[in-house]
Amino acid sequence: MKFPVHTSPYGNLPNEVTRLMGQVLLALVPGIVALVYYFGWGVIINICIATVTALAAEAGVLHLRKRPVLPTLMDLSAVVTAVLLAIALPPLIPWWMTILGVLFAIVMVKHLYGGLGYNPFNPAMAAYVLLLVSFPLSMTRWLPPEMLNQHPLDFLQTLTVIFGGGLPDSLTWDAITSATPLDEMRTQLEMNKTITEISQSPIWGDFGARGWEWIGNWFLIGGLFLLWRKVITWQIPVSMILGLLLTAGVFWLFDPESMPFPAFHLFSGGMILGAFFIATDPVTASTTPKGRLIYGFLIGMTVFIIRAWGGYPDAVAFAVLLMNMAAPTIDYYTQPKVFGAREDEHG
Repeated sequence: MKFPVHTSPYGNLPNEVTRLMGQVLLALVPGIVALVYYFGWGVIINICIATVTALAAEAGVLHLRKRPVLPTLMDLSAVVTAVLLAIALPPLIPWWMTILGVLFAIVMVKHLYGGLGYNPFNPAMAAYVLLLVSFPLSMTRWLPPEMLNQHPLDFLQTLTVIFGGGLPDSLTWDAITSATPLDEMRTQLEMNKTITEISQSPIWGDFGARGWEWIGNWFLIGGLFLLWRKVITWQIPVSMILGLLLTAGVFWLFDPESMPFPAFHLFSGGMILGAFFIATDPVTASTTPKGRLIYGFLIGMTVFIIRAWGGYPDAVAFAVLLMNMAAPTIDYYTQPKVFGAREDEHG
C-alpha cells in the first residue's frame, strides 16, 4: 500500500489549529446573528472588512518573512482575530478605522513577536484598546438596539455611512446613535441619580440593558458549545464571571443605590463574550489549572474596578491585556507538583 507520507502517522489528519478555530467561529454565530438583529447591517460589513484585511495582512507579512502563506492562512487564526475585533466595534465605525485596527492586530501584535503562539497579548483586544484610546468619539457611537431605534438604516444607507461618512438627509449622529448602557449608567450616576431612578429608563431590561442582555445569552450558548466540544476549559470563564459577580455583589450590598446589581455588569457589555471567547485564548492566557482560576478571577475583579472607578466603562479589553502581562508569573507560581519529585525541589 502506498502512503501519502514516508513516516508515521500515515493518516491524512486535519490541522488541529484549523479545527479549533473553526469551532470558535461556529460558536460565535449565535451571538453575531443577535448583534445583526439588534444593531443592523454594520456588524456584517465590519466583519467582512476585518476578515479581508486580516487575510491580506497575514499573507503580506508571511511573504516578507519567507514563510509558507497558504497553510498559515488556512489555520483560521487571523479570521478569528478579525471577527472578534469586528463584533467589538460600533456598527457604523468608519471603514479605515477597522482596517487600521486589524493591521495593528495582525502585523504589530501577532507577527512582530513571531506569529501564532508567540504573541504575549490578545491581538483583537490590543487593537480594540488602540482604537478606543485614539478615537474615543467614533468608538462610543453605538446604535440603539432594534426595539429602541427610531431611525433604522437599511443596508445601502449603512454602507454609505461606513464608507462615505455621510448620514441620510435630516439625520444627525445624535439622532441615530446613543451611549452604551455602561456609558449611560456611568453618566447618570455622575449626575447624582440613584439606581432606582436610572432603572426607570426604557433602555433597561430584566437584568441588564435591553438587547444587550439577549446578545449576552446567545454568546453564552456559543461558549457552552466550546466547553462541550472541549475547545476551552471551564476554569477561566467560570472564575472570571465569579470574580466580577462577587466583587460587584459586595459593593452592591453596601450601597445598592449607587452600585448596579451584579447581573447588570454581566449582561450589559462584553463580559460574556470576553469570558468564553477572549480570555480563554490559549496563547495569552494562563495554562495551569490553578493558574486559570486565578487568572480568570483577577480579570473579572479588574473589570469591575475599571468600570466603577476607571475612565472606560466596558473594561474587558483592558482587564484581559493587564492579565496577559501577569499570566507568565501566575503560571510560574502555580505549576503542579511533578509526580515523584522531592518536596525541596518542587515545594
